[in-house]
Amino acid sequence: MDLTQSHFELFGLDPGFDLDRDKLAAIYRDLQRSVHPDRFAGASEHERRLSVQRAAQINDAYRTLGDPLSRARYLLELKGKATGEQSNTAMDPAFLMEQMEWRERLEQVAHADQPLQQLGDIGSELGQRRKRMVQRLSGLFRTGSDTALEQAAQQVRELRFIERLLQEVADKEDRFM
Repeated sequence: MDLTQSHFELFGLDPGFDLDRDKLAAIYRDLQRSVHPDRFAGASEHERRLSVQRAAQINDAYRTLGDPLSRARYLLELKGKATGEQSNTAMDPAFLMEQMEWRERLEQVAHADQPLQQLGDIGSELGQRRKRMVQRLSGLFRTGSDTALEQAAQQVRELRFIERLLQEVADKEDRFM
């Protein structure tokens, strides 16, 4: 068991943004079966500990590769490109204006006649925006140039904002139900 493999190596996949989710899930199930504690019940303490570590590694890899934002971050990391999410706060002014508008709309939902309908509309718009951003990331990673990777890092920073807004929508929906 090699605990230093990349997530792609662990899953036997070529590094890339575009993944077959069904294939990823099937590989995940097979890998989890191979390290299931029942298979190591009669093994040494060291082998049982390695099994637990491997299972954690498989879970982490699956979560990372299964989520487009996490996968993009991971790919950029593998390529030596930092996303700068903590330090680079520069954003496209038009994107910032959109953020402000969505936040205002979210704040106004509490006073709306049909808050769940409005939240659904906002969630739908954000979901479409997220989908376009993920598609753009796909194209940027296929290009793979330094410029494209810099743009991908910017796209990751923006996508993180969209993900947060989607979570806020979900949280508000829960409160209104």
